[in-house]
Amino acid sequence: MPLWRVLSPTFFLALALVAMFAVYVLLGSYTVTIPDFFTIVINHLTGGEKIPGASFIVMEHKLPRAMVGTMIGVAFGLAGALFQTMLRNPLASPDIIGISSGASAAAVTAIVIFGASGAVVSGAALIGALGVAAIIYAISRSGSGAGGGNRGNAAGNRLILAGVGIAAALHAVVNFLMTRADVRTAADALIWLNGSLNTATWDRVGVLTVSLLVLIPAVIALAGPLRILELGDDAAAGLGIRVNATRLGLVLTAVGLAAVATAAAGPVAFVAFLAGPIARRIVRKPSLPASALTGALIVLLADFLASNIAPVILDGTVLPVGVITGALGAPFLLWLLVTSNRKEA
Repeated sequence: MPLWRVLSPTFFLALALVAMFAVYVLLGSYTVTIPDFFTIVINHLTGGEKIPGASFIVMEHKLPRAMVGTMIGVAFGLAGALFQTMLRNPLASPDIIGISSGASAAAVTAIVIFGASGAVVSGAALIGALGVAAIIYAISRSGSGAGGGNRGNAAGNRLILAGVGIAAALHAVVNFLMTRADVRTAADALIWLNGSLNTATWDRVGVLTVSLLVLIPAVIALAGPLRILELGDDAAAGLGIRVNATRLGLVLTAVGLAAVATAAAGPVAFVAFLAGPIARRIVRKPSLPASALTGALIVLLADFLASNIAPVILDGTVLPVGVITGALGAPFLLWLLVTSNRKEA
């Protein structure tokens, strides 16, 4: 393989992710040396002697948290890139079109009305995301015929608008439920709504691993047809692509990725929205692998800042990771709108 292909921007993104993962696990409020890290992992796998304190922090806190953060970042990054590429619109991410709102409304309903916690909340979020996605897709397809570039673009625009409208309605539902909850329940719901890795466990790592082992091969299978869909629906149909079936497969895969990530850590704001456009600027073209790596980098960096830097600045207060990603995402959204207006002027 030529050296220039190995040393591509995507390769450097992968190196950056490995470096960020190492910083996340080894540094922070409790520092672990590299030899101690490998000793802890090897002894854990072989049943060897544990290092008091360090073994527990690494194996029960830092490592599962880093792995959950990496996997939800990959899932959010891929979900956002699939929606944005398929609909040819940088605003089309699960954050914006209501998928995360569906998960939030279902999770808050489970917490406030049924007193649920843990895996039940995650399951409710998964069902909520999938249910809202089905409603949005049905609305977007109503009145559109098969094939046709204009009809396909109109369906994409309807999907975004329907998602924005449903997200607004679900946001009102969440606010209503929060007003009916007692202080402790409202606090639990608020932590979940902000997106947090505090509940990361090896069980959650296992669920995410199985989910990604199913969904990532689907992404790989759909990557080729997706590239052809970028040419427009008419051109794709002319090249033998079954446009409606391919679009349905892309929606199901993207919703599945966003749903499992949201169920694992809550609606971590703007990761799906940010990953694709940032990756495109780094590799200078739409790239699903670069979007996945960028999503993971954003989550790990944001959570490192939230759990290690924020307490130093805010007198010991640890922030949920979603607060940091939200603070990064909102200015980026405004910058994206401003630059888009300049290009159209």
